[in-house]
Amino acid sequence: MTTTTHNLTTVAELVITMPSALGVLDRLGIDYCCNGQQSVMKACATRGITTDELLSMIEAEPKPAATRDWAASEMANIVRFIVDTHHRYTRGAIAMLPPLADKVYGVHGERHPELARVAELTKTAAADLLPHMLKEEQILFPYITALETAVKEGTEPPMPFFGTVKNPVHMMMLEHETVGEILAELRSLTNDYALPEEACTSYRLLFERLAELESDLHRHIHLENNILFPRALETEAKVETTTTFAVPAGGCGGNCHH
Repeated sequence: MTTTTHNLTTVAELVITMPSALGVLDRLGIDYCCNGQQSVMKACATRGITTDELLSMIEAEPKPAATRDWAASEMANIVRFIVDTHHRYTRGAIAMLPPLADKVYGVHGERHPELARVAELTKTAAADLLPHMLKEEQILFPYITALETAVKEGTEPPMPFFGTVKNPVHMMMLEHETVGEILAELRSLTNDYALPEEACTSYRLLFERLAELESDLHRHIHLENNILFPRALETEAKVETTTTFAVPAGGCGGNCHH
C-alpha cells in the first residue's frame, strides 16, 4: 500500500490483500465488512491515525500460520467454509446468548440498567440471523454453486425464481447492515465490553461471547460481501453475455397474466 494508492484502496481490498489486517481493524473499530468500500484514508482519518501508522501496525501484527487465498478459491469452497465454519459457530452462539443475557440482566440489571437493552439486542440479533442463514443456505448459496458449475461445464445456467442474483445479494447485504448496527450498539452500550468490578462469571462469559460473535461475524460478512457476492455477480454477468434464452413460440405460452 503506497502513498499514491492510500486514497484509492478500500478497506475491503486491504483485508483481502493483507489478512493480518483483520485483528488490527477490529481493535481500531474500523468496519471492513458492511462498510468495506470506504477508503483506507477515510477510515484512518476517523480514528485519528495516518495510513502509514496503520500499515506499521499491520506489519507488526503476528502473521497467521496459514491464510487461505479466498479470492482465488472456487465459490463452492467459499460457500462450504461459510456454512461449515461461520454458520455453525453463529447457530451455537445465538442459541446460548439470549438466555445468558437474560440471566445477567436479572442479577445485575438494577445497578446496570443498560443490560436490559443488551438482552433485547441479543434476542433481536438471534431472531435476525437464523432466517438470514437459512435463506443463504437454501436459496442463494445453491444458486451460486450451480451457476459456477454451469460455467465450468459449459452448460446452461439455472433460471432462478428471483430473476437475478443481484436481488438476493442486495437483500443479504441489507440484512448484514442491520446486524452490523446491532453489533455497533452492543459495543457502545457496554463501553467496548468493559466489565464492572462486581461482574460475576456469567457477566464475564456474556461479554466474552458477545465480543467473539462480533469478531466472527465481521469475518463472516467480509467473506460474503467483499469476496463471494462480487464473484457471484461477476459470474452471472459473464453468463448473461454469452447465453441467450429463446422465447417459446406463442410468447409466454399462455402463462402470463396481463
